[in-house]
Amino acid sequence: MTSNQKQYTSFLFILFGILFYISYENSSFALDKIDIKTNVPEKINPVPFVPQYPKGKFEYIVITEGCNFDSLGLCISAHSGPGEKNEKVYELETGMIFKIKSKEEKNGQIWYHVHFDEQLRYPDRTVKDWYIPAVAGRVVSDNGEEVLSSFTPATSKRIIVDLSDHMIYAYDGDKLFMTTKVATGVKDAPTPLGTFTIYKKTPSRYMQGPLPGVTDTPFDLPGVPWNMYFTKDGAVIHGAYWHDRYGTNQSNECINLPPELAKILYDWAPLGTVVTIQN
Repeated sequence: MTSNQKQYTSFLFILFGILFYISYENSSFALDKIDIKTNVPEKINPVPFVPQYPKGKFEYIVITEGCNFDSLGLCISAHSGPGEKNEKVYELETGMIFKIKSKEEKNGQIWYHVHFDEQLRYPDRTVKDWYIPAVAGRVVSDNGEEVLSSFTPATSKRIIVDLSDHMIYAYDGDKLFMTTKVATGVKDAPTPLGTFTIYKKTPSRYMQGPLPGVTDTPFDLPGVPWNMYFTKDGAVIHGAYWHDRYGTNQSNECINLPPELAKILYDWAPLGTVVTIQN
């Protein structure tokens, strides 16, 4: 073979190799080839994003098997320790809610250790630790206390409370979400008029009185449910398990709803929701 023939043969071989490579790269097989280094397909179908909704940070027990405010007879009680032989510290009422610190078992029965980690106005009136039998209620999760900050997103939601007819109206823009009768402040501790903002939310609050500058009446209300604070003086939209006198003046500045409706409003209204109190 002459040198010219060898060069021509080499040229054909190179040309054939180039054509084969181009054909291979454009083939359907190439689109699915495996990278040896990673053993992962170079081209794969995208996996649809599925959002994850984490549970709340804390667990709470909502009392569902307690006494009602007008009940007669025996009530399920919280005790000073796990087990019914321990001292009774409080008769539980339906609608209360308590933050769970731990869970313990005693004689085959589950007990929830609840702890008042909030600052009590009159701490000498109660023991700090209660034990509640699991049969008294159901466990829910929540993020706990939340406070308005500069990072809180803006919202179009707003709440109007009309003191003249004891009604609450919850709007998202111009769309009415909920309306119901509420209890509002008594003559000596009226609900303040004006426009406010929900700046703090907490699922459970131990409310005590007297309140300096508000009322001289003593009271103890542990486990007040679904609290939304709108004044620094302590005016709150919350559930009330101790009465059903909605449509009347009943509270110390606050707005009272039935606990189940307070829960719905609590979940719906974010921090920053505007609250307008009018008459």
